Amino acid sequence: MTNGNLLLTFNAGSSTVKIGVFEIRAGKADRIGKGLIDFRRRPLTFHLTEGPAAFDRSLQTDADEQLHEVVDETFGILGEHFDMSAVYAVGHRVVHGGDLFTGPVRLDEDRIRDIDGLTVLAPLHQPQALRLIRAVKHLRPTLAQTASFDTAFHATQSDLVRRLALPRALHDQGIKRYGFHGLSYAFIAAEMRRRAPKAAAGKVVVAHLGSGASLCALDRGESRDCSMGFSTLDGIPMATRCGNLDPGVLLHLLGPKGGTLEELEDMLYHKSGLLGVSGISADTRDLLKSQRSEAREAIALFCLRIGGEVGRMAATLGGLDSIVFTAGVGEHQPEIRADICDRLHWLGLEIDRHANAANAPIISTSSSSATAFVIPTDEEQIIADEALSIFAGE
Repeated sequence: MTNGNLLLTFNAGSSTVKIGVFEIRAGKADRIGKGLIDFRRRPLTFHLTEGPAAFDRSLQTDADEQLHEVVDETFGILGEHFDMSAVYAVGHRVVHGGDLFTGPVRLDEDRIRDIDGLTVLAPLHQPQALRLIRAVKHLRPTLAQTASFDTAFHATQSDLVRRLALPRALHDQGIKRYGFHGLSYAFIAAEMRRRAPKAAAGKVVVAHLGSGASLCALDRGESRDCSMGFSTLDGIPMATRCGNLDPGVLLHLLGPKGGTLEELEDMLYHKSGLLGVSGISADTRDLLKSQRSEAREAIALFCLRIGGEVGRMAATLGGLDSIVFTAGVGEHQPEIRADICDRLHWLGLEIDRHANAANAPIISTSSSSATAFVIPTDEEQIIADEALSIFAGE
């Protein structure tokens, strides 16, 4: 395959990129470093963690349309800590694979064009991944690159679940429910099989609660439903995104209110959710500290909608055996987990207050009819594992 033994992963969000450094040992990808660049902050800073040590380096370049200089400088900083000549591949998270991609692929010009063609379905995330792919190709033209798709994990959903109640011709044109956060759900499904195989074989709802948030219904580890549908705006409220919304509101804002498409898009993606309801912050940590009624209402609405969505997922599955909390909010904020679990008492879920406060791996009581887990997710590990699987087959 190659003489190199290092693999990089790029996990592009709408405004950040997480970078993983993995060493290939005995056919497995072991993380040896991780980095983060937040494009919302100036100057751009590369935060790198290598074992117990952490470093912050301000970048001399700024983000532009191509990101060539940012990736070049990032590779230079990584080269101060790792042997970059040993890097043989870069794996990327790509949010939308549409119906074209139901698994990871090695990237060539044709596949990059196909991914670009799906940008209209994910305008917030897809361009960032494409800029990184092209920047790496510009910097290291011969370096192999792979793509792992957030939508691919949900390909196991039935056509009925994926269908919107719109004219059939639109469904045939790709206007359907796709589901997102699939790399996170793939990791959780694998962790459940490792940690609790009996629970993993049952009916599980996973709550991926971060600044972007969604829920997924798993039956024997396969996706059966997801709160996000056609776009990453759908489902539960998020940090700045609205979640599920009556389409009549959109017609009203564009019609009688005289709003433009650009203004509406900005509001839905960047000014709604927790930020919009509270008028204070998009960060649940800030809202939990605040004494203002708007902050409490934003948190209450967040938890109310999640509780309702769990009920909908249980209806899809025909029951509920377990719930898993993951991602930043799900892993680290017991107050929000407790509120959600209290709303699910009717499903037989009973929370252990002490275990929950300690962020324990299991936070339900022994008498609870459903088990509540807290499991950290790792999307970069899935990207690395999927990249490795591609090269293993070559």
